[in-house]
Amino acid sequence: MQVQPASPDGRRARPPQRPGFDPAAQPWIANPGGLDPVPLERLTPAALRRRFAEPPAWEPDANDPESKGMAGRAVRLASVLIPLVLRPEGICVMLTQRTAHLHDHAGQVSFPGGRVEESDASATDAALRETEEETGLPRGLVEIIGQLPDYFTRTGFRIIPLVGLVRPDFSPRPDPFEVAEVFEVPLSFLMDPTNHRLHSATLPSGDARTYYSMPWKQFFIWGATAGMLRNLYQFLRA
Repeated sequence: MQVQPASPDGRRARPPQRPGFDPAAQPWIANPGGLDPVPLERLTPAALRRRFAEPPAWEPDANDPESKGMAGRAVRLASVLIPLVLRPEGICVMLTQRTAHLHDHAGQVSFPGGRVEESDASATDAALRETEEETGLPRGLVEIIGQLPDYFTRTGFRIIPLVGLVRPDFSPRPDPFEVAEVFEVPLSFLMDPTNHRLHSATLPSGDARTYYSMPWKQFFIWGATAGMLRNLYQFLRA
């Protein structure tokens, strides 16, 4: 009998759920729509605060229908933090790669966050709690400046994406049970659609699926994480 790994506090992973296909191997097109990058002057802390304080009229990405199609099936509420780390050389987005034994989204790149528990005062409280538990980022270093539209997943989650500016004076301490690695990607890279790929896949069931990816070095950012980043792009370029 195979025993699932346990964390130091006794948590055990349920068998991982896999997507049933290789997301990185599916055909794709680059920069659908031939869009331009978000201007660099919009990617400063002051400009980001202004944008969320006075949001423009905009729509979530039309090429990512999965979230809309899953809206009626969501049964679990979750919140994530999109951490924008204020590096001297430019803002970076902090991401995590989940460990391979987890039940939900095993081995995938994700934002820190998780389920909203009854003990959480709000979705914001849940995102900050989970972020600190997963990465060691103290909530006192995070300034929440806004949120993006809810994102719905095939695994039954309704995700509330919160955007926060993060002071960089901390060292990540990943939870070894949940997080294999913490890494950062320049915000300017992620807000340049020439780095966005739109994939088309035929699932084992015969159903069609489209999803975004934004590969960075050895990391394959795809699915819900890429979809939320694409919505951030659409919000900032509007």
